Amino acid sequence: MSIRFRTSALAIAVACFALTTPAVVTAQPETKAAAALVPPELVQNVEPEFPESEKVDGAHARVELRLSIDEGGQVTDVEVTKSASDAFDAAATAAAKRLRFNPARRDGQPIAARIPFRFDFEYRAPKPPPSPTPSPTQAPAPRPRAPKRTAPTADELPVSDVEIVGARPPREVTRRKLEQREIEHMPGTNGDALRSIESMPGVARPPGGLGVLLVRGAGPDDSAVFVDGTAVPMAYHFGGLTSVLPSELLERIDFLPGNFGPEYGRAMGGIVDIGLRSPKRDRLHGLLQVDLIDGRVMAEGPIGEKTRVLVAGRRSWIDAWIGSVLEEGGAVGVSTAPVYYDYQAMLEHDVSKDTTARIAFFGSDDRMRFVLNAPDPRDPQFGGDFGQSLSMQRLQLRTDTRFGEGGRWLNTFAVGRDHQSFEIGTASLDLTYLPISLRSDVRAPLTRGVKLVGGLDLMWIGADVSYAGPAIQEYGESQGPFFAQPTNNLSVETSRFLPAAYTMLELSPAPSFKLMPGVRADYVSEIDQTRLSPRLSARWDVAPDFPRTTIKGGIGLFYQPPEPHESVEPFGNPSLSHERAVHYGLGVEQELSRNVEVSLDGFYRRLDDLVVQRPDSRSPSGSVYGNTGSGLSYGGELLLRYKADDRFFGWLAYTLSRSELRDADGEKTHLSEWDQSHVLTALGSYQLGRGWTLGARWRFVSGNPYTPPAAAVYDADAGAYQPSYAERYSARSPAFHRLDVRVDKTWTFSSWRLSAYLDVQNAYNRKNPEGRAYNFNYARSDVIAGLPILPIVGLRGEL
Repeated sequence: MSIRFRTSALAIAVACFALTTPAVVTAQPETKAAAALVPPELVQNVEPEFPESEKVDGAHARVELRLSIDEGGQVTDVEVTKSASDAFDAAATAAAKRLRFNPARRDGQPIAARIPFRFDFEYRAPKPPPSPTPSPTQAPAPRPRAPKRTAPTADELPVSDVEIVGARPPREVTRRKLEQREIEHMPGTNGDALRSIESMPGVARPPGGLGVLLVRGAGPDDSAVFVDGTAVPMAYHFGGLTSVLPSELLERIDFLPGNFGPEYGRAMGGIVDIGLRSPKRDRLHGLLQVDLIDGRVMAEGPIGEKTRVLVAGRRSWIDAWIGSVLEEGGAVGVSTAPVYYDYQAMLEHDVSKDTTARIAFFGSDDRMRFVLNAPDPRDPQFGGDFGQSLSMQRLQLRTDTRFGEGGRWLNTFAVGRDHQSFEIGTASLDLTYLPISLRSDVRAPLTRGVKLVGGLDLMWIGADVSYAGPAIQEYGESQGPFFAQPTNNLSVETSRFLPAAYTMLELSPAPSFKLMPGVRADYVSEIDQTRLSPRLSARWDVAPDFPRTTIKGGIGLFYQPPEPHESVEPFGNPSLSHERAVHYGLGVEQELSRNVEVSLDGFYRRLDDLVVQRPDSRSPSGSVYGNTGSGLSYGGELLLRYKADDRFFGWLAYTLSRSELRDADGEKTHLSEWDQSHVLTALGSYQLGRGWTLGARWRFVSGNPYTPPAAAVYDADAGAYQPSYAERYSARSPAFHRLDVRVDKTWTFSSWRLSAYLDVQNAYNRKNPEGRAYNFNYARSDVIAGLPILPIVGLRGEL
């Protein structure tokens, strides 16, 4: 991805010191093919409690709602569209969440949908007993008249009142999605939606202190993150403890570990596409949350009949306690401890009944600085200040137009700024990107069983890069002590234009079979190259009714342009070409019960023309880049999942994989530094009742590969030992395993809700290895342990 921050040896060095809801796509309802669309049918009614504060004889009220119902018939979200009072609204909302439906169906397939729903309340005071002294056998006084449920049934509800959610069939071989309750109560993530992805199959665990995304053996620079189709350089704040966008703002997370459609490009690994939700339109809402990690605030609501607004912000508290922890070690003095901010603002307006316009601004800022009281004995260059900062801002304009029978036209224009800087002793790097992007995406049914998807994906990036210091090897081992190497002072200002166009057909020759051929064309101005990426995926519901059985598969070509510093002089080589990957995928999904599903996915990814960096004293930067690399990543993923019901959700996920690379033809193949052979996750969460929820997650991950030093020779000129290394990535750190436990307690009042939670990460205080430290002559080493037990206590109030 062309605006991601490259993970470098410099970044990893700083990180080491730092250690011491479903795809939601709304479509216009089909009216001509009403017979093919069956609305949800209520199968389990719930009587709401009549609010005590409203109990007056003859009192009555009506609350109108809009319910979001998933493919399993569960109510996932409740929106009050016509309020009676805070007390009535709260009672109706609580009852609606316990309703159960037969899901909506299109062409016999269960789909998510939104429908109108209402509760009619009526209260009659109990009549007094006929005698002041009732006999023991006297019948009890009659109960107050129960509130009425008034909701359209499948026969009563016009098809035009059903808003289809997620009606777009999965176009990828593998698409992972999580429900809102799963995100909020998942142990070990502190309720963070993006961090919940790490519990999915195919996702490896990044080294501690690096908030990066590792998918199916691919490096962090090979996967891309989008916010409503706009590329952003990072998904997580420093350390990976939390994401750059709070979960409360998200409508959906599409996680595509491979074989993604042609609307996505410039990446060879996986895709995360985050959708921002609309501000609430019924009344003013607010949120305040404070815990050990950060504090956040949000306010939203209508400012007119057709306009809504939302503002939110968050700041970390890590600097309040980590500084003293580091200083107790005696080696590190802290001038500015790690701290991060993020902020969001949104204004949305209904231009017409078919078009919605939105302007959104969001950004993040991460900073940290350490001071070493004594230089590193292995390399005196590593002394003094160590600092790093990352920031990102986006201003996004978006229009969403619905037309015809299921047609949709999305336009997104965004401008932004990305900044990254490092300081290590006397070495420094400063990088600024100024991205401008435009995405126009059209989805239109052409005829029954045929839908066209097409669009433009345009991007321009201005870059300003400056570097002072010795040559840095992004891949491979150090060439000796930094302070003994010549210092380079390099800078460049450049720009690149990356236009792309894509098209795809969604073909359904039968309701149970979908075939999706597509192609994408990409151009990169600085290397003057165009690449075509044909892709094909298919899904076949062998048994479309319950219990459903689905076979799926895909193949596709994926290209990724070189990073600016790799292809622009004086840093890089302007003769570079695209890196290339071919994805193969095959899988099966099987329902075992209404709540239990198992899926098995196999993947194979062949890599060619990888950019490899080698030392070169003739180059101004001290290194040279070439498309000489190749590689493979392959494996299998198993997911046994219990979908959320009234009380429980959980799953068992296992990934078996291998990732191998080769720097050039004829050279020996070695493991990727991100290879993790085994990743096992078991988690569950149970609602105990009376507002209590208890959950746990256990993870086991193979240790990360590393290259051990074989010997070290004293360099008299440098005054330090220079290591020689064994075979590349020939050793592994010990395995990682960790237990996380989460307890929640929620109190619901008439107009607001209060929650308290305890999220204990690394509950049994495992000293997990995150790296190795060596003595001055590399004769002895020890494991660098990650974070110890971390209990996060928090309070959350919602209006």
